[in-house]
Amino acid sequence: GLVGIFLILHAAGARAAIIADVTEKHLANGLKIILLENHKAPVATIQVWYRAGSRNDPWGKSGLAHDFEHLMFKGTPEVGRDDFTRIVQEISGNFNAFTSLYYAAYFENVAGIHIETPIRLEADRMKNLDFTKAEFETEKKVVMEERKLRTQDQPEAYLMEQVAATAFQSQPYHWPIVGWMDDLARIEYADASRFYRRYYDPANALIVAVGDFNKDALLPVITKAFGGIPSNVKPQTLSYVDPPQMGERRVLVTRPAALPFVVAGYPV
Repeated sequence: GLVGIFLILHAAGARAAIIADVTEKHLANGLKIILLENHKAPVATIQVWYRAGSRNDPWGKSGLAHDFEHLMFKGTPEVGRDDFTRIVQEISGNFNAFTSLYYAAYFENVAGIHIETPIRLEADRMKNLDFTKAEFETEKKVVMEERKLRTQDQPEAYLMEQVAATAFQSQPYHWPIVGWMDDLARIEYADASRFYRRYYDPANALIVAVGDFNKDALLPVITKAFGGIPSNVKPQTLSYVDPPQMGERRVLVTRPAALPFVVAGYPV
C-alpha cells in the first residue's frame, strides 16, 4: 500500500515538474506555441496540430480532412514535391502525419541541432501549399484504396465503423475518419482548396516543440517563421448534440470470418 501511494505521488510530482517547465506563447495571428526543453537525448520533435479533423468534414463529403492530410505533402513553390522528403532525410530525420476526429497533426523528429529546418518547412506549407487537380485526383484514389484495404476488407474495422454510425446520429462521429466511399468519390478539388483556406489558418493551429534545444533561442525562430502568416479568421467550432437515446441500439454485420466479434459501446 505504501509503495502504491509513493508511486502515485511521484508520478504526480513528475507531471507537475514537466508542466512547470513548459513555455507557452500566443502570436498576434492567433497561433499558439508550446515548448518543452529537454536534453535527455540529442533529438527534438516539432509538431503542427490543426483543429481540422473528421468532425470538420462537410455533410456528404466525409473523408475530406484525411484526404487533405495527403495533399499537405505535395509541395510549395519554394519546396518542390519531392524536396520535402529529401530535405528531412538529409538531416537523418523522419516525418509523418495523422488525422483524428478532432485534428490533423504533422511532425518531424530530428537531431536538436537541425530543428530549424522542419520549422521552415512547416511554416512554408502552412502558407504556400500548392497542389494541382491531377495530384488531388491521385490522392483521392489513394485514400479510396486505403479505405478498401483497412476498413472494407477488415471485418472488425468494418463493424466498428457501423457501431459508430449507429451510436451517433446528428453528430459528426456518425461518419468514419477515412470517409464513406460515395462521399470520397464526391469530393472535388475546390472542396480541398476551401478546406485549406478555412482550417489551415494560424489561429486554428498549435505548434509543439519538445527536446534538445534552447527554448529562449528557439522561440524567436518559430515566431519569425510563423508570425508573418496572416490569419483570415478562426473557423467556428459547432457543437452537435444527438437527440436523447430512448433505448438500446443494435447493429448486425454479416461477413466471412473465422470467429465472431462482439462490440458493446456506451456514449460518455
